[in-house]
Amino acid sequence: MGKTITIQPVTRIEGHAKITVQLDDAGNVAESLVQVVETRGFEKFCIGRPAEEMPRITTRICGVCPWSHHLASAKTTDDLFGVEIPSAGKKLRELCNSIAFCEEHILHFYFLAAPDFVMGPDADYSVRNVIGIAKANPELGRKVVRVRHLAGKMLEVLAGKSIHPTAAVPGGFSKPLLEGEKEDLKKMAEEVLDLAKFSIKFAKEDLFPKYLDTVQTLGVIKTGFLGTVTDDGTMDLYDGKLRMMQPDGSYEDFAYDQYTDYIAEHVEPWTYLKFPYMKKAGKLDMDLDNPVGVYRTNTLARMNVVDKISTPLAQAELEYFRKEFGRPAQQTLLYNWARLIELLYNAEHVVDLLNDPEITSTDTRKKVEPRAARAIGCVEAPRGTLIHEYETDEKGMITDVNLIVGTTHNNAPINMSVKRTAIDLIKDGKYDQGILNRLEMAIRAYDPCLSCSTHNLDGTIPVKLLIYDCEGELIKTLTS
Repeated sequence: MGKTITIQPVTRIEGHAKITVQLDDAGNVAESLVQVVETRGFEKFCIGRPAEEMPRITTRICGVCPWSHHLASAKTTDDLFGVEIPSAGKKLRELCNSIAFCEEHILHFYFLAAPDFVMGPDADYSVRNVIGIAKANPELGRKVVRVRHLAGKMLEVLAGKSIHPTAAVPGGFSKPLLEGEKEDLKKMAEEVLDLAKFSIKFAKEDLFPKYLDTVQTLGVIKTGFLGTVTDDGTMDLYDGKLRMMQPDGSYEDFAYDQYTDYIAEHVEPWTYLKFPYMKKAGKLDMDLDNPVGVYRTNTLARMNVVDKISTPLAQAELEYFRKEFGRPAQQTLLYNWARLIELLYNAEHVVDLLNDPEITSTDTRKKVEPRAARAIGCVEAPRGTLIHEYETDEKGMITDVNLIVGTTHNNAPINMSVKRTAIDLIKDGKYDQGILNRLEMAIRAYDPCLSCSTHNLDGTIPVKLLIYDCEGELIKTLTS
């Protein structure tokens, strides 16, 4: 008889998920599923709220990436109220966005992904973690903790607090940056930039070369990609147009308020995550040999869709990356490499913004008036393209909300990458902890944020309850 392998919980990710791998009678993989076993509901309980509360409410979707939701929501409410925010307000938002990116990419690389490369994917799980890294290299551990703390302090200076911020408001930014604060921030920014430069060098020279075969083969799938660019194709994580790239590298650009013309959503009964797909493909098919409609977001996607990066050090790294892996690169574990290029870009961008004389302008917001409208705001979050859509009545009260977050875009490819890994590595019923960890590595590469991404389309919450006896045997299954 076949056998079921269950990995629960998936470790070193944000949120709760399990991997279920079904083996056939020969012990080979018949099916695998990445099941997200939590659900939220922000789209429902935002209805009836005043629109100006949305940038404060939606930060509670996730304590790991609150700035992304904060800024996407603020942009959406700007559009709801029909206001063009002052240039200084936009630059302050961009500054916060890039600092938050630095904080998040440091967190993911060093705390979540790096243990697989520093300690090795086959190392015992008791040491294959951030504590193991800190013991192996205490000086690096102290530096990483300090710089991530500095990034949080920078956000506190700019916005009053780094988690669940309230500084971005409809019409702009509530708090101008003082000259003395700017000088303090510049000193902190240099330390962040130093760590970013060290990280990409460390990974290129000491980590990835040891596991290049794994990087080139683990969980590789062929998909399209989605990301944000300026009119000339430059990377822009705060504003721009969306670029949908096909697996062959051809692409189409569109304004983000046209996203429903390009992105459709599919649901499956075995997970609380929706499955976005390319609408023009007509359907979603996750067949590994011939997928249809599947695209990816997040760091690897952004490296693929952009024509160039505006900061010199990151641009040089992009050129090296493309020389080594082509465009579009399809190797899943390259998300980790691309994440370090983005860390470098954001650190450079923070320094550039702090050297912009306009950053201390007091003209940071405009007055807004409620109205009936539909609006869409979009930013690039660390985990991918983040879309907020709201509708209001004539009093400015929310009547409808739809959110598509970075991890939701990646739901189909995450399942495909895990299945590809399982099929390639589990043969004749033989597997070990190293192989099972590689299944998790395929998920970790995407840096999923499952709290953000779990939403419900029809208001129902299907529940499946498995009851086991004291011997671990399944004795009953209850479904709603």
